[in-house]
Amino acid sequence: MHNRTQTPKDLWIPFAAALLLSLSSASAENWPGFRGTTGMGATTATGLPLEWGGKEGKNLLWKAPLPPTVHEGEPDLNPSSPVVFNGRVFVTAAHWPKGTTDKRTVQPEHRVAAYDAATGKPIWDTVVALGPLCLKDLRGGYAVPTPVVAEGRIFALFGSSILHALDLEGNLLWSHTLSDPDKFDVAVVSSPVVFQDTVILLLERKAPAASILALDVATGKVRWEKKRPDTDLGHMSPVLTTIAGRPQLLVTATHAMQGLDPANGEALWSCNWDRKIWPVSSPVIANGLIYAIGGRTGHPGVVVDPSGHGDVTTTHLKWRVSPMAEGVSSPVAFGDFIFRVNAPGVVRCVRVGNSDELFKERLAGVNPDVSPIASADGRIYFATAGKSIVLKAGPTLEILAESDLGDPCGAAPAVADGRIFLKGRAFLYAIGNKGGGK
Repeated sequence: MHNRTQTPKDLWIPFAAALLLSLSSASAENWPGFRGTTGMGATTATGLPLEWGGKEGKNLLWKAPLPPTVHEGEPDLNPSSPVVFNGRVFVTAAHWPKGTTDKRTVQPEHRVAAYDAATGKPIWDTVVALGPLCLKDLRGGYAVPTPVVAEGRIFALFGSSILHALDLEGNLLWSHTLSDPDKFDVAVVSSPVVFQDTVILLLERKAPAASILALDVATGKVRWEKKRPDTDLGHMSPVLTTIAGRPQLLVTATHAMQGLDPANGEALWSCNWDRKIWPVSSPVIANGLIYAIGGRTGHPGVVVDPSGHGDVTTTHLKWRVSPMAEGVSSPVAFGDFIFRVNAPGVVRCVRVGNSDELFKERLAGVNPDVSPIASADGRIYFATAGKSIVLKAGPTLEILAESDLGDPCGAAPAVADGRIFLKGRAFLYAIGNKGGGK
């Protein structure tokens, strides 16, 4: 199925065009995949807005209805994050048909859509085919993985166990159905990454069916698959980075934190946890060290030097992170500080070089499912289309601002061209400084 529909223009809600010119000084970076160009939530932008919304719509440049909300029926949870590339915002979403009574026996529509990043005007909205997996556990939903844009294509993975490649005008190029869909835990969650001419999927199925799959970006044909019989169920998204001049794919597996070769999936190094975990959180790098935490209730973490080879548990492990309450969000780093939120909205700050916890504070309304971002001028954004809090990066808790758009969702923010893009359940929002206001 490959139908395309255009969102009604009268539902697009623009603000004065002149306001779009009053943006902060910031890098014109793209935000092409989960957690941006680094995969770790860091942006080169400075001077991003601190507050937005309210009765006067402070710093709200535009909001536009998401595709499911302009059709009859009900949107799924849709916690996949927006991505931004060359002046367009891309989103994935799932939508239950009108009259659906049993969501465990009927799949929702799968959609990929594009918006103009400067105005919020809808550009295209494409319905794509369903995969074979009908979810019985709907806590996550069908649109959890964040899409990635590369090589003139957008790669959109859905929880029904199918990956679609579209061109940037919304035309379907190819699709790939994943094998063993019944062996995923709840749904397919991990976001894809692109390395050179391959799109890579971390498929942490029930052991021993886990694997890493690399598909040709142009054709969708399998380039290679690396079996991972020692790992089990997991939901984390891999981080593609370069360490000592060599590309690495950082993954938190069931038994260890690992650095893999993205050309073939082979392990370059591995650092064991102190017990088996089911990871959901992606790692970050700070001051040359990797900070990784399991994410589920009571899961531990590690801080490891990634310069070793083979089993580095006894040689490159710097310290172990104590288990903490559940939080499926990933941490963010600024300098040697690591920030993360876990249930029930407890924000923690640690220094990466040692085990010092600098502060631990419960902040009402902060969503432990949403990964924060760090701006280049030292602001930590726990930002969503619901409650948002901005902190000053440092060893003590300093709240700079709070906002609430009243449209809570589990999607993480995206940053491009001095704007913050937030995806709610009903709307997509662009936040930017209006007239120099904070």
